[in-house]
Amino acid sequence: MPNQTQTPSKNANFHSGFVSIIGRPNAGKSTLLNTLVGNHVAIVADKPQTTRVNVQGIWNGDDSQVVFLDTPGIHKADSLYNKRMMQEVRAALSERDLLLYVADATRHFTTEDDHAIDLVRKSGTPSFLVLNKIDRVPNKSELLALIDRYRNQFEFNEYLPISALNGDGLDELRNCIREHIPEGPPYFPQDQITDQPERFLAAELIREKILRETRQEVPHSIAVFIDVWEEKKSLTKIVATIYVERSGQKGIIIGSGGSMLKQIGTKARQDIEEMLGTKVFLELFVKVQENWRENPAFLNQLDWHNNMPSTAPSNEKEGPAVLPSE
Repeated sequence: MPNQTQTPSKNANFHSGFVSIIGRPNAGKSTLLNTLVGNHVAIVADKPQTTRVNVQGIWNGDDSQVVFLDTPGIHKADSLYNKRMMQEVRAALSERDLLLYVADATRHFTTEDDHAIDLVRKSGTPSFLVLNKIDRVPNKSELLALIDRYRNQFEFNEYLPISALNGDGLDELRNCIREHIPEGPPYFPQDQITDQPERFLAAELIREKILRETRQEVPHSIAVFIDVWEEKKSLTKIVATIYVERSGQKGIIIGSGGSMLKQIGTKARQDIEEMLGTKVFLELFVKVQENWRENPAFLNQLDWHNNMPSTAPSNEKEGPAVLPSE
């Protein structure tokens, strides 16, 4: 279990614990985390592998605190970076009080689900099947058949149909979670919602806007670094570099006359300002770093646990500077 300094609780029946959210790509894990926490701590997009590292979110109730860990989607690792993502998933399976296996209720059970559930089985950790997106299933009787299909594969502790988008079933989910985590004081202050540094969150918000605004096949090839972070009394200056693997992808992100990059920057700046509670001057650059997903040194700098970089990685091709959003 993560070694955190516990904060005393006035409630003798207080419950606290660590819960990992796992599942296949695009099951709605990050949306569920954000809804449970009540804040935007994990980026969301309708593309696979949006979540690349484990993202922690903290839910504080009147008589409980749950430290959730959102994870990358369980997938076949076909690159060094994908292998690192799966290492994140496996790390989230151990030393947890509970696992939430989130499945898309609109999808049929497949061999990929079978392989993913095998990770849950091998972990030996208590686990719930959380059938998400039930708002997209008109015939609710289909949910019973899908639950039976999962039950035949693995006996979960609970089976909970929910909609992370509209909140259906989340009260029951919270109650079941509280019942399965131990009594104990909170691990974090009541006003803390994540352990991710602001620099990392800002980089993720920029990447989220790229995923949402671009429709071409560029999501897996995008990395974002914060190069400059200067906090002043009434303004935070942020300079960030967006890395892609090919020059064609750079053109897609910049757009005609820089229009796409300006649109990305404007929307990212607005979200970052909301997060920081201050005005933000955001400047974006786009550069090509060929095959960065197979570059260990580059990947090490992507991980905020290794300290967010204050300077950009080397060996890149310069892209045009783009004016900041206004």
